Amino acid sequence: MLPLFKPGDTKHFSRTVRPEDCASFDSGHVHPVYATFALARDAEWCCRLFVLEMKEAQEEGIGTRLTVEHLSPALAGSQVDFTAVITHIQHHEITCSYEAVCNGRVIATGIQVQKILPKAKLDRLFAGL
Repeated sequence: MLPLFKPGDTKHFSRTVRPEDCASFDSGHVHPVYATFALARDAEWCCRLFVLEMKEAQEEGIGTRLTVEHLSPALAGSQVDFTAVITHIQHHEITCSYEAVCNGRVIATGIQVQKILPKAKLDRLFAGL
């Protein structure tokens, strides 16, 4: 793992909410609003941007925790801007907090944790699945 970042460093990602990002389940379409599960996916991606630069060729990141406090809606077509901030790095574990903002409103906050592990270890873990 490359020691490229420290607590306080930030990454940014923006998503324009697409129809496929809105709440739908097996029972059908719910509403034209950014679904919590899609928001969680994009929050994790924003935090993963650190890992993409930190991992070495023989390593991979794996998520171990994700929290989402979904505070306010974002309609389809809206732009949501994510900011991830490293809060803690310990050994091979990176903890980030994140915030998602739409039209000046904070729509979500949370924490995301990833570990950077050797690919060989992950291959052994998942070999029996």
